[in-house]
Amino acid sequence: MGEDILIEIIRLFLFILPAYFANSSPVILGGGTPIDLGKNFLDKKRIFGNGKTIRGFIAGVACGTLVGIILAYVLPGTQFELYSSRLDYAWGGFLLSLGTMLGDLAGSFAKRRLSMAQGKPSLVMDQLSFFLFAIAFSTLAHPLVLSWWGVLFLAVATYFVHQGANVFANKVGWKKVPW
Repeated sequence: MGEDILIEIIRLFLFILPAYFANSSPVILGGGTPIDLGKNFLDKKRIFGNGKTIRGFIAGVACGTLVGIILAYVLPGTQFELYSSRLDYAWGGFLLSLGTMLGDLAGSFAKRRLSMAQGKPSLVMDQLSFFLFAIAFSTLAHPLVLSWWGVLFLAVATYFVHQGANVFANKVGWKKVPW
């Protein structure tokens, strides 16, 4: 029984791995032109802000998709297998990554509307918006991959993974703040 639970937890983390890579890669690979091109929304506030860049968005989707492709060659035939074909891994990685990046933009958009300063932490808009969008997008191709228990487990785990990754990125100098 205990081994089955451990295998399921590992499978859950392997499933969400493309989203985690998509979410973190813009910290290292991003920068450059803001995705909103410096434009303001109807409320005269920036649409997303300088922290959301075209290069970061593309890097996030590309890195997460690449992780999905790598998993397609590592997991089939093991007890951690997630999908029935390599194409499903790539497609799943792409959808998780695209959802992650769109969720991150949605969180940034909401923070600007609430007049929150760029870089100010927000549980819902920083950790959960990218996760919820990633899960929603992943269901477009594979609606039965995750159970409700799996989604709940990953939502809680994502909070702690996100916090730990931010502290690490701050300590090694990739981020100015540990959130």
